[in-house]
Amino acid sequence: MTHSPPPDASPLSYKSAGVDIDAGDALVERIKPMARKTMREGVLAGIGGFGALFEVPKRYQEPVLVSGTDGVGTKLKLAFEWNMHDTVGIDLVAMSVNDVLVQGAEPLFFLDYFACGKLDVDTAAAVIGGIAKGCELSGCALIGGETAEMPGMYPAGEYDLAGFAVGAVEKSKILSGADVKPGDIVLGLASSGVHSNGFSLVRKCIERAAGQLPATLDGKPFKQALMEPTRLYVKNVLAALAAHPIKALAHITGGGLLENIPRVLPEDCAAQLVKGSWPQTELFAWLQATAGIDDEEMNRTFNNGIGMVVVIAAAHAPACAQTLRDAGETVYVIGTIAQARAGAAKVTVG
Repeated sequence: MTHSPPPDASPLSYKSAGVDIDAGDALVERIKPMARKTMREGVLAGIGGFGALFEVPKRYQEPVLVSGTDGVGTKLKLAFEWNMHDTVGIDLVAMSVNDVLVQGAEPLFFLDYFACGKLDVDTAAAVIGGIAKGCELSGCALIGGETAEMPGMYPAGEYDLAGFAVGAVEKSKILSGADVKPGDIVLGLASSGVHSNGFSLVRKCIERAAGQLPATLDGKPFKQALMEPTRLYVKNVLAALAAHPIKALAHITGGGLLENIPRVLPEDCAAQLVKGSWPQTELFAWLQATAGIDDEEMNRTFNNGIGMVVVIAAAHAPACAQTLRDAGETVYVIGTIAQARAGAAKVTVG
């Protein structure tokens, strides 16, 4: 049985259906040099194959692999609106590698997923350039990914991102928080801004303050202050882990300080944070005033100025804090670990 095309119908192609294979090929060629800058020991095959190959470095005696995945969330809506695409890739990497880091793991390699309705090579190259930069800054190889052009799935000019990181840690050095005990010190490492959580509320604040937005926040133009990428803590914290007996780390993401610190505490421990022990930036002060929310809601919604928490014995805290400061981190002593009380919050700020 033969089939004939409908009368007066022009030939259909994948390109006419909305998928441009040539644009995809052009993007791959654009990103190859970016990915090449991230190569490190262990990479056996990178961009371009059906699968990327990685050999766990031989210096590990009992390597345990640690994986993490995340996105950038509705921060992307501001990237679309403001045409600021070059840093959201850093956000994508940071959200996953900072999570892997808190297990004590060194991030080894990263994969990305970029999906859009119609591929704009320049926009995609800007985004993936940010991904490559984030990988380079965290010592993590960008060894593969997927670019999906799906007509009708996304509005014109919009895209979505997902990232996947894999790290390794010696089995004997996994950070579980099991040895945290009352009297330990809680150090807070400053964030670079809102990072990549809470942007549904950030966008509502921008809408509420329309026409009265501040020109600058913390010395940066307003849009730059909001889009400042998530801080990559990897290299500095790995150096501190190598030099000091850190007991636990917490990446302060969705849920803020109040929801993330308990994830690394034993059942019988709670964290008592001291209000005012770290400064509130102009950015977070503006968000709080515009949203009209209290301190508890700020600490549950945003990182509120602290992007990573370190728990360490009091005897080792000053030296650890100095190592981190020498590496370029802004470090605050923000509280202590106490005995948990039945029915009481696991984290208090007072």
